[in-house]
Amino acid sequence: MELLLNQVLAGIATGAIYACMALAVVMIYQAIDHLNFAQGEMAMFSTFIAWQMLQWGVPYWGAFVLTLALSFAGGIVIERALFKPLGNAPVLTHVAGFIALFAIVNSVAGLTWDFTIKQFPSPFGSSPFLGSQLISTHQAGMIGVTLVLLLLLYFFFQFTRIGLAMRAAAAQPESARLVGINTSWMVALGWGMAAAIGSIAGMLIAPVVFLEPNMMGGVLIYGFAAAVLGGLSSPLGAVIGGFLVGVFENLAGTYIPGVGNELKLPIALALIVTVLVVKPTGLFGRAIVKRV
Repeated sequence: MELLLNQVLAGIATGAIYACMALAVVMIYQAIDHLNFAQGEMAMFSTFIAWQMLQWGVPYWGAFVLTLALSFAGGIVIERALFKPLGNAPVLTHVAGFIALFAIVNSVAGLTWDFTIKQFPSPFGSSPFLGSQLISTHQAGMIGVTLVLLLLLYFFFQFTRIGLAMRAAAAQPESARLVGINTSWMVALGWGMAAAIGSIAGMLIAPVVFLEPNMMGGVLIYGFAAAVLGGLSSPLGAVIGGFLVGVFENLAGTYIPGVGNELKLPIALALIVTVLVVKPTGLFGRAIVKRV
């Protein structure tokens, strides 16, 4: 029983990272109706920026805030420079753009900071949480940050003018333009917020997996899985999907014979496919109704 509880709590902690990445994926998807395959590399690059500032002697939380601001600005610049000109291009053109961005960011990070593994500090420490051996303070911190982030996003989209404008631009862009909303800039703000959220995921997972240019490859796949499982139209669904994927991954690796660490990802993705066969919009997604 203790082993089961330990695996569930560890899965929830890991799922917090997937939830952060899934939130970033959902933000981009709602803004441009496409999945950003370079989301993980953007998060990795932001984490390297935070690490560099720490090496320069900037306090952790100062580097954290500066990284969020730089990531937000960088997301806007990427959208304005690369994807705004591709606004009316075919889907495959967008995919090519995402793949090019993936390769460029990964190569620049490797060229700048090399491909050796680096340690990244945790702001929460690694001691047992409240004296319990079941979960560490860093794992508890990851869960808390994810829940606070979801709450802030909820209030932003429900009770601020910019948040309401972003929701309108994503749901009904033509109608939003007619009432004076600059939908182009709402998309750019969505990119900026997604980049900032991704940077939080990168800084939270770096103390666990260590920092190097390829650190986010597997995390991004799990983030996609979480977003699709929860529903690409639902930030809450993305968070719940992240926690579910994290828990299922841990339980599968522990209790299914022969799975181990190597087969946890295929098992998790098989679960996603099964859910989508039953409910294509995800657990919390809503069906898109189009007039014809």
